[in-house]
Amino acid sequence: MDRLQLREGPSLRPWRKRGAKAQAIGPSRGGQTTRIHAVTDLLWRPAILRLTAGNVVDVTVAGPLLDAAGRVRCLIADKGYDANAPRKRLKAEGAEVVIPGRSNRKVPIDYDEARYKGRWRIEAAFCRLKDFRRIATRYDKLARNFLSAVALATLVAFWV
Repeated sequence: MDRLQLREGPSLRPWRKRGAKAQAIGPSRGGQTTRIHAVTDLLWRPAILRLTAGNVVDVTVAGPLLDAAGRVRCLIADKGYDANAPRKRLKAEGAEVVIPGRSNRKVPIDYDEARYKGRWRIEAAFCRLKDFRRIATRYDKLARNFLSAVALATLVAFWV
């Protein structure tokens, strides 16, 4: 007797381990990864941290990060956060938006290039966090444990 399924081929279930998305683990170019998103204060110290899976688009986290941050005077971010909704929201609140437009935008976006050059400090902050081996390699399976480790590393590296 042949197969009893109506369609040929493998099953339609997702090809990931059970619960991986809930634990902020997702496929990326380098394998299964996690992204750390941060909002910093004026001294470029991470104040608000969020985790997403490696395959989640950055702009999807912009809304929750802005909600957690409250009123913002200036937002400096990379092209991954380029979308119309966060721009409109921040302009309505009276904040300055320094996000370069993506290359596929039909109408180019003007931004303060001199101010954008200061974004290297957040990249340096992430490099400093990745000096901690536990953060760089993510040994923790659970997202809450990994976020706690990131928070502790942030406290040690920037606040203590």
